[in-house]
Order: sequence, then C-alpha cells, then structure tokens
Amino acid sequence: MAEPPAPALIDFVGEHGPVEAAERVQRAECPPAVLEETTGRRKHDNAKRDLARATAAEARLVTPEDDEWPAWPLLSMAVARDRGVSGMAPPLALWVRGPERLDEAVNQAIAIVGARAATGYGEHNAAELGYHLADQGVPVFSGAAYGIDGAAHRGALNTNGTTVAVLGCGIDVAYPAAHTALLHRIAKTGALVSEYPPGTSPARHRFLVRNRLLAALTTATVVVEAGRRSSALNTAETACALGKVVTAMPGPVSSAMSAGCHALIREGKATLVSSVADLLDTAALSVNAPGKPAAVDDALPNA
Repeated sequence: MAEPPAPALIDFVGEHGPVEAAERVQRAECPPAVLEETTGRRKHDNAKRDLARATAAEARLVTPEDDEWPAWPLLSMAVARDRGVSGMAPPLALWVRGPERLDEAVNQAIAIVGARAATGYGEHNAAELGYHLADQGVPVFSGAAYGIDGAAHRGALNTNGTTVAVLGCGIDVAYPAAHTALLHRIAKTGALVSEYPPGTSPARHRFLVRNRLLAALTTATVVVEAGRRSSALNTAETACALGKVVTAMPGPVSSAMSAGCHALIREGKATLVSSVADLLDTAALSVNAPGKPAAVDDALPNA
C-alpha cells in the first residue's frame, strides 16, 4: 500500500494492527498523513499474487509476529526515529529467500560496503574481509551490487560462513543481471532479504532506502573503498545515526576511490581499520569460528 519507508503507516499499523489498518486504509478511514503515503495504491490488493510469487521463488514473508523477526537490531531504527532522525521507519515485514534464519544471521553481523566501480585494491580487500569474517563465524551482509559488494559476498562464499544480500528490489529479481549466479549461490546457503514484494523492479531511490536496513540489521559497517559521492557513505552515515559501529579502510592518498573513506575517518565518523583483527576489536565482537582466527597483527594484504 505504500513505498517504504512509510512512518505514518507504520504508526497506524502499530495502533490498530495490520488487518484492521489495511481495511481502514482501503476505505480511506485514516489520518491525512497515511492517506498521503498510500495515494495511488490504496485500492490495490496484491497479497495473493505476492505470496504466490514468493512460493515460486522458495521465499517466505517474515513479520514481527514470527520468531525469525530480527526485533533487536531493528529497535535501533525506532530509537533513532524517536530522536528525530528522518527516514528511520522500520519495515512492516521482510521477504526472505534462503535457508538462513534472519534472526540468527543478524547476530554479530558486519556490513561490508563500498564503490560499485571499485579498483582491484578495493575488491581484493573486500574479498579478504568477507572470507576471514565468514570463516570466523561472523555473518557478512552486503547489497549484491558490482564492485565491493560482490567481492565481499564471494569472499564469504569461499568458506563455510554466512552471507546475506539486502536488496533494493524483489527477492526474485536478478539485479544486476551479471550477478544472477552470485544471487543464486547466496540464496542457496545464506539469504536474500528485501522490504519489497517479489517482482518489484530496482530503482535508485529503493537502493537508498535499502541502505537503512543494511545499517540497521548489522552490528557494524565497514566501508572498504568509496568516492566522495558513493552511496556507501549513505549507509555509513545511517549506521552512525543508528548508533552502530562504523569503520573505514584507508587507501592510497592519490586515489579518488578512497576519498570517501578518508573523509569519514578525518571527520570522526569512522574508525580506521586495516585488518580483520582491527575490525573485530573495534566492533567488540567475540568470534566462535569454524576456522582458524586471524592473527591480531595479520593485516590484510595491500591494506
């Protein structure tokens, strides 16, 4: 009925419950703010279609009433909203595709984000981070985009750990198309997560909205490589607003692709990290790894 985030609708559902709220919205018996958020969609009932598509994609709808709902990490959004941070409305529900339980995947999870047009330096370090974190039992979250995201997912998939992709489109939509095989691999062992119903096409504003979920569902965010205008900086700043740990990896001082990371560090919005050990220490995570923990002084190659 509304394009996320929809704070007025969220409040309305909290007051009346989802069933009664849906009926009232369809009858236009709701406050003006809710009417504004649902204009154009109020009469559309796509529930059966969406659930059928989810079933076909072997996906499920997770709601706040389910044991799998990641209530604790999403609480940070409600707290931030109470402090006046805009755009922090939590999701009404989440579509999940894959065997990994969402409530378990978010436990001590770390988001690895960065530029789509990443350099070899950035992709190498993202893959190394993804591999060593997943190998030590730390779930790796990212957005399945080109560049840093894809490298982080691939690194995690090369060991027996968990990786989750938070999408800005439906969980049955292969975007980007070149990552169809990657998305399939993630869905086979980890999870694809989206606020948007199956079949929803990608759009720029949806990826920016998605970033708040990526920041909220994880304990810490690390920006591996990002220019000054990278959307990864939006994820990092959202994580800051949510009270989450934010870190950034430095790059060559002459590289425009690391300028965003350097700005985050210089402005005190992120802590500099150059190794997995730095990241785990900064995020105050204790690992219970299936593999051998990385040495504290074992810096990532080229970092």
